[in-house]
Amino acid sequence: MDWKIELIFVPVTDVDRAKAFYVGIGFNADHDHVVQEGLRFVQMTPPGSACSIAFGEGLGVDLEPGQQNTIQVVVPDADAALAQLRDAGVEADGVDEQAWGRFVTFDDPDGNTWTLQQMPDYSTAG
Repeated sequence: MDWKIELIFVPVTDVDRAKAFYVGIGFNADHDHVVQEGLRFVQMTPPGSACSIAFGEGLGVDLEPGQQNTIQVVVPDADAALAQLRDAGVEADGVDEQAWGRFVTFDDPDGNTWTLQQMPDYSTAG
């Protein structure tokens, strides 16, 4: 039986600002639905990802905005990802070179921290 992570909640203070930020860095806006007054669900997916993020109003998420710092996304090229973020006006840390990958970190407007990882090329390991 496969277990697939498909949705991670990201706490935000301003839904429209968050949606604009994520669209600005290339996420697809999958859903934006007001179910009823005080209940809004927004789902966005990074390009090429099987897992989406969600935020909104009245969703019962216990995290405070700015406390989500556990999302790690694999990218094919850390330098290109850094350039894409900076081109979108996002302040992102430079590429951090480690034996287990190359990393770029950035915060969304609420201070939720994202980590992008370019995996090492294990085919060249000796």
